[in-house]
Amino acid sequence: MRGRIARFRRRLLPGRNPLARAGDRVEALLLLMVIAGAFLVVPFAAAFGSETYAAQTARATQERATRHPATAVSLAAASSQTYGTDGAGAPADQTTVPAAWFDARGARHTGDVLTDAGSPAGTRVSVWLDQRGELTNEPLSPSTSAADGVFAAILLWTAITGTLAALYGFGRFVLSRLHSAAWDRAWSQARHDSRF
Repeated sequence: MRGRIARFRRRLLPGRNPLARAGDRVEALLLLMVIAGAFLVVPFAAAFGSETYAAQTARATQERATRHPATAVSLAAASSQTYGTDGAGAPADQTTVPAAWFDARGARHTGDVLTDAGSPAGTRVSVWLDQRGELTNEPLSPSTSAADGVFAAILLWTAITGTLAALYGFGRFVLSRLHSAAWDRAWSQARHDSRF
């Protein structure tokens, strides 16, 4: 462990080491830029996550104001086994069945709803309706909004830091090729000089 830390420290800070090449100093500078960039991007990622959370919270508020829960009643028995879209034929916990429900004005609607596989006709199913009484998704929850904000911040930080790390890796590759070429030239010159 100490050896790794010492090697990392020498790579990061070659200092006045007489064996350090110009390429080693460039590599150290690139590594410093990656580390500094990873820290500097944190506030921007946090701000982006905060904005995402605020937007999702506003969306959740709007959805809660325009959607309401209701109960649908299945009109047919649900199949006891469903088939996935991949054609594998694996059993699923839920399947769709035709159902009926009433909106806030008392108008009757019909459509397909998700229910437990194998449930009989007449099963009551909780659904969410929009202002027209049509089926819609459940409003976003506060926990989902918070999770979206955290995920957005982490994703941005990871993307930028990953890009910096990729640039560092490319820089190391180029420097390694330059060092190899320099060694080849030096050996070639040494063999040439040894002939005299």
